[in-house]
Amino acid sequence: MSSTFPSYVSLDYDAGRGESAADYPTLEDKIANAAEVTRQALEQYRRPAVMWTGGKDSTVVLYVVREVAAEMGVPVPPVVFIDHFEHFPETVAFVERWAEEWDLDLVFARNEDFVRLDASPGDEIPLADLSETNRRELERLDYEGDTLTLDADTFEGNHLLKTVALNDVIADRGFDGIFSGVRWDEQESRAEETFFSPRHDSEKYPPHDRVHPILQFEEADIWAAFWEFIVPDAAPGYPVGHVPESTDDLPEGVAATDIPVSPKYFEGFRSLGTESGSAKSDDRPAWVQDLGASTEREGRAQDKEDLMGRLRDLGYM
Repeated sequence: MSSTFPSYVSLDYDAGRGESAADYPTLEDKIANAAEVTRQALEQYRRPAVMWTGGKDSTVVLYVVREVAAEMGVPVPPVVFIDHFEHFPETVAFVERWAEEWDLDLVFARNEDFVRLDASPGDEIPLADLSETNRRELERLDYEGDTLTLDADTFEGNHLLKTVALNDVIADRGFDGIFSGVRWDEQESRAEETFFSPRHDSEKYPPHDRVHPILQFEEADIWAAFWEFIVPDAAPGYPVGHVPESTDDLPEGVAATDIPVSPKYFEGFRSLGTESGSAKSDDRPAWVQDLGASTEREGRAQDKEDLMGRLRDLGYM
């Protein structure tokens, strides 16, 4: 792993600073800027990758990257799915199904120490059984216990199962630019992000950049992008702009499995985290709910614990 960020990258790291979604008033404005950020990234980075959770935001990012890559005549970068062992089964099935459909180079990032231990969520693991690397990471967090409960929604669990897994795959693959689906309006700790965000401190993570093409989107814009662009492109004959109110409201001949929308969103979830740490907001599909009545991530356990700022400083999304 290189301890320095490559000198061949030259980007404006202040791009987007001080802006908000209001600076991109229409969906077309938001899409155009996402495409321009993506184009610059694909021109600059030699080993980019796309983080994809199977969720709505990262699926929009993946759509834009695929479209721009096709226009430029370059390969779609590898797609990284962080497997923290606590996903909804539907999420994993969704990612694998559409990775095959779109012919993606899908990379599973895992903390292999827990694979070695054959550990399951909720297991109490003696720290003595962990690798030196994981013990060192816990020391960085000032963790004082003798055992660790495997739980991706705790501060320590999130760091080991998500951030460390991501950092490992960045180091192993030599990725220099990582596309991520964060948005300004989504969470307070992300409100000051820029379109190209440096992660160059080699004491914390393998030096790389985060690329944020959809910072300027709000939750409603994300769903508009699905019904205007992503779903019609994926399902031939799907009427552009048709917003289904349920699975029964899909166009004739189109099933829910025919469109790249996670089934959990149809069930009423607005944000997908761990199976135990996510709660649906309503029984209606996410996009027909009153999106202004509550924050979309309030059902996420890690956000209730107000951990995001600390986690992002360690390299989380």
